[in-house]
Amino acid sequence: MKKTFAQLLQYAFILSIAATLFACEDVVQIDVTPGPTQLVVDGWLTNQPEPQRIKLTNSASYFDNSPAKPILGATVTVADEKGRVFSFKDLKNDGVYVWTPASARDTLARIGVRYGLQIKTGNEEYVAQTQFNRVPKIDSITYFAENPPVAPTKGPKEGFLAEFWSRDPTGGGDCYWIKTYKNNNSFDRIENIVLAYDGAFSQGAASDGLIFILPIRQAINPELWVEKDTIKVELHAVPLEAYYFLQQVQQEGRNQGLFATPPANILTNVANRDAKGRKPLGFFGASSVSTFTTIIDVKKAKPKE
Repeated sequence: MKKTFAQLLQYAFILSIAATLFACEDVVQIDVTPGPTQLVVDGWLTNQPEPQRIKLTNSASYFDNSPAKPILGATVTVADEKGRVFSFKDLKNDGVYVWTPASARDTLARIGVRYGLQIKTGNEEYVAQTQFNRVPKIDSITYFAENPPVAPTKGPKEGFLAEFWSRDPTGGGDCYWIKTYKNNNSFDRIENIVLAYDGAFSQGAASDGLIFILPIRQAINPELWVEKDTIKVELHAVPLEAYYFLQQVQQEGRNQGLFATPPANILTNVANRDAKGRKPLGFFGASSVSTFTTIIDVKKAKPKE
């Protein structure tokens, strides 16, 4: 197809601008000498009667794509304010320190009780605190057929939209992390983090003591569900500092594009007893968990309202 004279002029103008831009490029040398490593703590305790794990690694430089190096030979203990002490052991020599309950019903969690973490590695000692809070039960999961006008980019193009039903207990300040599993596989990407404060998205929403609001109830749908899919929803009650930590993880994970703000270090509740020592990273948290599981059955689907 022949181009018009105006099109050719426009094309030449674009080429001249591009040539000018590329001609102005200078090579800039950046010093990326790695700094000292930092302790990274990944420890989330639950009230479930199962082994509890605290993972310790060393931080890596920005351009280092190798797996994080585990911290070995550390002494890791958790103690509650009632005087009970739990020793965590690196059973596989991989930096994952484990406490195993003595029986199938045993758990270290006590609602409303604070727990302290102590880590000794080399000549350094790190500490942190967290607390187990109350958690409401999930009463049910319902679902209805959904044929969206625009096909989803992920998962089935047609299927079911689900929602869980639970009521926030009376008394302000309850914070939650909602996790969803499909056929025993978790949706664990940053965009799948769902947080709630007193049954709504944030403090001051006047949702104390009410059923969780619709957007949160339906936030368990990263994609549509199909017949015979297993839906598992976990409602984790977390301390306020854990809510803020996860909220910042969300913000930094979505901080991209043309109008992105400068990245910031994510807060931590772990401290080095030596104020002049290495600054730690990561988080030590606790969550009481309630769970509900159902299997999609087309005969039990609700009519769409």
